[in-house]
Amino acid sequence: MATEPAHFTPADDGGYLPTRFAHSHWGDDHLNGPAVVGLASRALEAQCGAEEFMPTRLTVDLFRAARGVLTAVEVRVVRDGRRVRNAECDVLQDGRAVARATLVQYRRSSAPPGRQWVAPIDPPTLPTPDDSMLPYIGSDGADWTRSPAGHQNASRKRFFNSGISVVAGEKNSPFVQAAMLAEATSLVTNLGTQGIGYINGDLTVALSRLPVDDWIGIQGDSHWAADGIAVGTATLFDREGPFGTGMTTAVANPAAQIDFTNRNFPVRELNYE
Repeated sequence: MATEPAHFTPADDGGYLPTRFAHSHWGDDHLNGPAVVGLASRALEAQCGAEEFMPTRLTVDLFRAARGVLTAVEVRVVRDGRRVRNAECDVLQDGRAVARATLVQYRRSSAPPGRQWVAPIDPPTLPTPDDSMLPYIGSDGADWTRSPAGHQNASRKRFFNSGISVVAGEKNSPFVQAAMLAEATSLVTNLGTQGIGYINGDLTVALSRLPVDDWIGIQGDSHWAADGIAVGTATLFDREGPFGTGMTTAVANPAAQIDFTNRNFPVRELNYE
């Protein structure tokens, strides 16, 4: 029996049962984004992935609140081309979809000649991971901490985490790890002076390569908001540098505002959304 924390455990009928680690701070029976994204990306890679193809773009539409009930996945191939592969995955609860993910994969090849413009970026100095399961969060003007409470400010945010397994007893693949941790795009772009009041309805993560280890950083790049709607982007990086981009759209949810200064987070149960 697995002892490490995971978002889901396998059910006897082939589905998955959410654990307490999959639950969110948005509501007593809401699942967090990384759990849903992780389950969908795991299924897509397992059924449609191939060594010669790079999983380059994953988009997950989170159009219903996922609950703490039996969860299933259904995967279908949309196109199986020589250079481009497309697939979809539905995350199902009680017979209806709560999320839909699309995956685009490109066949790996050699780069064309020439040089292109590259956006200037200065990845932050990363902390040295320890044995704790807690992630690190930082912001401009404040050092890395293990809690978001000290970063409820109006400055740029960053996050550094290794996550937990999607399914108990399984190690996440590099792709699943990147997809799941990219969901923190919503955290680093929507965390403000009074916590998080925007709930994201999607995630798009685009990868030029896979991460080299389990610990992945993500740093906010932009946050634009009007009329209760927010758009945020962030850069993913590892110890070798930037390798991908995350984007989320979000809607105002002030009735369930998450104020981290008023919450206590037990070790190994810190899910930000």
